[in-house]
Amino acid sequence: MQTNTATTMTRHTPNGPARAFLCVLLAFGLFASLNLYAQEAAPAEGAAAEATQHTMIDRFIEGGWVMYPITACSIALVWLTVDLWMRTGLKKMAPPAQVAQVQDLFRAGDYVGAYQFCKGNPSAFSNTTRVALSFLGDGHDATEGALFSELNKANASIQTRINYLSVIGVCTPMIGLTGTVTGMMSAFSTLKTSGAGDPAKLSGAIGEVLIATASGLFIAVPAFMFFYFLRNRLQVSMSDLQEICTALFRKMPYGHLKDAHVGEEEFYAAIPNWVAGEAAPAA
Repeated sequence: MQTNTATTMTRHTPNGPARAFLCVLLAFGLFASLNLYAQEAAPAEGAAAEATQHTMIDRFIEGGWVMYPITACSIALVWLTVDLWMRTGLKKMAPPAQVAQVQDLFRAGDYVGAYQFCKGNPSAFSNTTRVALSFLGDGHDATEGALFSELNKANASIQTRINYLSVIGVCTPMIGLTGTVTGMMSAFSTLKTSGAGDPAKLSGAIGEVLIATASGLFIAVPAFMFFYFLRNRLQVSMSDLQEICTALFRKMPYGHLKDAHVGEEEFYAAIPNWVAGEAAPAA
């Protein structure tokens, strides 16, 4: 009796905490990308002094050219964090509907149907199961080796993306430091040409120094926080995925599957041509 391998995949909506987390990240991205360092300037002493207020655009302009790459890094930080949060979840890596369907096919001994189902529903779980099924005819060791090799491949693919958060965390302070150096050069140039008699130009150069440095640190700190958090989340999910996959093949009847070809991969190995040529005349 062959089980039906078709199944309807439903889209899982994120739960309350996940939605709240994503909303916080999006709000942070908007905050970081626009560099909201606006502060109200203290009113000057005296009755005739007027209170001035710097907008975020003014702060962005004061930061100099380094604000553009820092803004790009902040957008990349938000995009990577949201994307990796979804990728590293166990429900994304091993959807419960896929796991239940493959388990039913394994119980029925329909390994060809399980292979076809995994091929049509790609995920970390289905890809690992599909590759392991294609090695069933080669025995326990080959199947187990293929399973762990595919798990390592899935882990490396996501870990590479997570490492980009570390790159952002390292590069943004350096970009801010570059703005600091250029700002200090501008400040000393102002002192050289006009001395201390033009405080407006001098304060503008010093403002570029402070804003550039603060912007780089403002992006670097959460980048490192999300890097370690998502790396640990991936390790937990990969451990659970490995347990699910190894449980499927724990009691596999390899004796009945010897030399069976479950998958659709093409084999390129054959008898050496010189052996085949020697055997032909004897026949």
